[in-house]
Amino acid sequence: MFAEVVVDVMADSLDKIFDYQCPENIDIKEGHRVLVPFGKRKLEGYVLKLKDSTDYDENLVKQIINVLDPQPLITTEMFEVIKGMVEAYNLRIIDIIHLIIPAQIRSGKIKQQTTKMCYLTQFGLSNLSSIRANSKNQILACAYLKDRPNADIVDLNKKFGNATITKLIEKGYIAYNTVNRNRNPFKEDVAVSQPFNLTPEQKLAVDKILSKDNLFNLLFGVTGSGKTEVYMRVISEAINQGKTAIMLVPEISLTPKTVKQFKSRFGDMVAVLHSGLSDGEKFDEWYRLYTGEATIAVGARSAIFAPLTNLGAIIIDEEHDSSYQSDSNPRFETVTVAKIRAKYNNCPLVLGSATPTIESFYKAQNGEYNLITLDKRINQMPLPKMEIVDMCSEFRSGNKSMFSGTLLNFMSKAIANDEQIMLFLNRRGFSSFQMCRECGFIAKCTDCDVSLVYHKEDNLLKCHYCGKRFKPLTICPSCGKNTIKLGNTGTERIEDELHELFPTTKVFRMDNDTTTTKSSHANILKAFENTKPAILVGTQMIAKGHDFPLVTLVGILDADLSLYYSDFRANEKTYQLVTQVAGRAGRAEKEGRVVLQTFFPKHYVYNFCSNYDYLRFYNKEINLRETASFPPFSKIIRVLITSENDEIAKNVTHDLFLKYKDLRIKYKTEFFFLEAMRSPHSKIKNKYRYQVLMRIKNDNKQLVKEIFDISNIIINKTSIFTEVNPQSLD
Repeated sequence: MFAEVVVDVMADSLDKIFDYQCPENIDIKEGHRVLVPFGKRKLEGYVLKLKDSTDYDENLVKQIINVLDPQPLITTEMFEVIKGMVEAYNLRIIDIIHLIIPAQIRSGKIKQQTTKMCYLTQFGLSNLSSIRANSKNQILACAYLKDRPNADIVDLNKKFGNATITKLIEKGYIAYNTVNRNRNPFKEDVAVSQPFNLTPEQKLAVDKILSKDNLFNLLFGVTGSGKTEVYMRVISEAINQGKTAIMLVPEISLTPKTVKQFKSRFGDMVAVLHSGLSDGEKFDEWYRLYTGEATIAVGARSAIFAPLTNLGAIIIDEEHDSSYQSDSNPRFETVTVAKIRAKYNNCPLVLGSATPTIESFYKAQNGEYNLITLDKRINQMPLPKMEIVDMCSEFRSGNKSMFSGTLLNFMSKAIANDEQIMLFLNRRGFSSFQMCRECGFIAKCTDCDVSLVYHKEDNLLKCHYCGKRFKPLTICPSCGKNTIKLGNTGTERIEDELHELFPTTKVFRMDNDTTTTKSSHANILKAFENTKPAILVGTQMIAKGHDFPLVTLVGILDADLSLYYSDFRANEKTYQLVTQVAGRAGRAEKEGRVVLQTFFPKHYVYNFCSNYDYLRFYNKEINLRETASFPPFSKIIRVLITSENDEIAKNVTHDLFLKYKDLRIKYKTEFFFLEAMRSPHSKIKNKYRYQVLMRIKNDNKQLVKEIFDISNIIINKTSIFTEVNPQSLD
């Protein structure tokens, strides 16, 4: 017997299949992690296929040394995922395996923890009176265990002392069993909750999803329309049928809230998977799902690879969010993986959003997805009134701050009424750059072609791409003058100004700088929820999913940030961000209000936002996309070339471009666009960046394969990545 093995080395030159002999004394299965000889080294690898013969000389084919796990870590279903992702995204097999099997499982360094669960023996129960009266802790410990069938020895030692418990074990009063002890990432106790009564709209939505008329469903529901309860009912039905489920949220900040909701409904059946867990917690939660101890995976993007079998439902909440698309190697779209798993398990996939992507809504309109609509808030309250403020007019009237008079007036009223406020600005730091007024010099990162952001709290200039830090400028290094000014305002500066404007009101800030620890997201949100009045200022991590009954006012401080970005999705992203953050207001009894500050108040996107008119926005946007041949009417392929040597990167780009030009001649009717250029950020982490952009027709798989084949060349000192429909062209 022979095995096809991929070795665990992340190198293009080794992205191939190697044949090994299977020793007769070892039971090897497809999907097993194995140890194999590779040159002079011993490497880990994964068995992709077993076969009776090999095309090579059998005498030269080396033997597998050992199997590293009792059971295969890659299931038949995950082999389908690997096949689909290789075809769709031209990824290396080992990179996909790393997504499927987390590093904590692969490394072997993390082990399951065990503990001793103690109980009172029959001897102890019969001889309690024989314990000496002055051994008070021993008497108390036995009395404690008398009321409990099992108690963790760690807890007993804390309560009664190590010496006491050790003595009782030696005497035979207490015995113990050694059991696995999970590192629980969710420490909060939650009360058991019962399902809410469904509205007719919600019940219809659940019935449509469970009918499986179409496995792929788009749940288009306004903010506050009760989508979460629909998700829970669908998952509950899957669990009742003995199946499993995956529930995805876009941000780690949303995970604690979602986990709390699901824990209260489904208890210990829920496991959490996201990047914010410790290594031990990741190991235990993954293993609970793998062994079937937990049957519901809740988490961010990586949870789509949860090691569950017999899936009965996959839910992707806020499906429009760009975090569902990986922007670093390996690059993939979560929805693509979800579709593969849904088809394999014949289970419903639900994509939920108040602001679906244009591509998703187009598929729903054309029958590829089942369109399900929830157009009313669950409490029948109206969507918050949105007031558009012209910041040009504010500036002309002498107001040069980030707060319009209208916003400040509403904030004062909300604070006086003990209400809560959320302020959205999608730019962190104190100031987005430092600039010389005299010569125009802007401080940039030495390793990246981006301006440095000033952070007042640390008094540092930081690069948000590579993390490098620099001392702030006091004198211009170009002209030598002390005419340094700060650029655009960030969340840190807003927090500073709020302390001055409302000194007695508690202000919270939520961005990448304040959420560096595992529990910081949950701590900030919990503190804000329990404080009134209070102001929460933050980036897009506050824009979706949060439900605070006392938030009556939302301020969007600079709505234009995403509007004039060099991206065909700029209008769509602006509509989504504005509508999502606006939806945080007025979710309970009190009516909500939104103040949107802009320098372009007549832009059509803001008109649609203020009326929450997604359908009219979609109709205008889809016409523009069709006219310009942008997705969903085409597929964008980006080939990114990076190297520490600018000349090498440029030459490789030129050579690739010539090959793509030949391909365009061959498939002339299939190409809408082909061009090579420097990337907008021409240098990141000391690597020069070039790109070739193509727009091609959607349905030609052979053309896509030939593009991938050209991109797969291996060139020394150069990285070449191919992306399909990238979220960003930076």
